[in-house]
Amino acid sequence: MKRLRILIADDHEVVRQGARALIEREPGWEICAVAQDGRQAVELARELAPDVVVMDAGMPLLNGLEATRQIRRDRQETEVVIFSGDETDAFVQRAFEAGARSLIAKTQAAEELVAAIRAVSEHKSYFTPQVSRVVFARFERPRAAGESAAERRQRLTPRERELTQLLAEGRSNKEAAEVLGISVRTVETHRAALLRKLGITSVAELVRYAVKNGLIRP
Repeated sequence: MKRLRILIADDHEVVRQGARALIEREPGWEICAVAQDGRQAVELARELAPDVVVMDAGMPLLNGLEATRQIRRDRQETEVVIFSGDETDAFVQRAFEAGARSLIAKTQAAEELVAAIRAVSEHKSYFTPQVSRVVFARFERPRAAGESAAERRQRLTPRERELTQLLAEGRSNKEAAEVLGISVRTVETHRAALLRKLGITSVAELVRYAVKNGLIRP
């Protein structure tokens, strides 16, 4: 029997232990690594090539959706189950656009996590009833006319989303530069351009933007 190798990515010890307990009860399943922030999750996935990643949506340094996007870009064979407390239409859409195959609430882990992992390990999507309602409602609604010019201007690049999260988490320019592997001067340049792009003038406004768009936890 081929072993199913699973990476758990969550910044809360209690959640990691709970997920581990559920997973390790399944014959042939093993935890190949545990990550405590989004960047570590990407690095471990790149190094170990797990079959499935169980990813918390609200990870520090790099949130779960951005980490999912990078993992799926690097290795499409690795599937991702998103853990989240947010099941709004907008968040569900962003999760699947990032490349996740399943999204389940942490409160539903005991009932849904094993089934979700089993489905995505076979490269199938797994929807809880709440997420199914959101997903299929999108097909029932008429398509919007499209983004406005303002919305297009505000669409952030992956690097801009990463920088937004780091600054909103309270990281200094120097700390952000170290995390991103770029110079402080480059961070300062990107930061100024980012604020202009979003039409904001303070870090407090940036924090509100990051919370509203799911880049950090409120």
